Amino acid sequence: MYSRRIVGWALDSQMTEELTKRALRMALGQRKLRPGLIVHSDRGVQYRAQGYQDLLLANHCRPSMSRQANCWDNAAMESFFSRLKVELVYAGNFESISQAKSEVFAYIEVFYNRIRRHSAIGYVSPAEYERKCA
Repeated sequence: MYSRRIVGWALDSQMTEELTKRALRMALGQRKLRPGLIVHSDRGVQYRAQGYQDLLLANHCRPSMSRQANCWDNAAMESFFSRLKVELVYAGNFESISQAKSEVFAYIEVFYNRIRRHSAIGYVSPAEYERKCA
């Protein structure tokens, strides 16, 4: 959260528990874990699923969920999804799921994390902010 970097993500044609677990595994692999890491989500059924909760607990993470019907609790991710839609999805015309995955990968891993400037971190990219903090 401190750098606004997206560290775990997954894309598929349906929102499932396995999809959220893939994103969580990716995120956990990107960072040095310490017991008590807080993993926040909205109240979607896939985040409340037993397998997802078990994966959190197996990695000594503390689950945190937004209050019901309160988007402000998850404002950082709501902002990211808004930007993703405006800057990529609404402007594009994907002909296949593989093309969509490729373009989302490029948006997150190349543009959003390495180039896009964020006002909340002094108008630098998440990658640059993390370099400065290291």
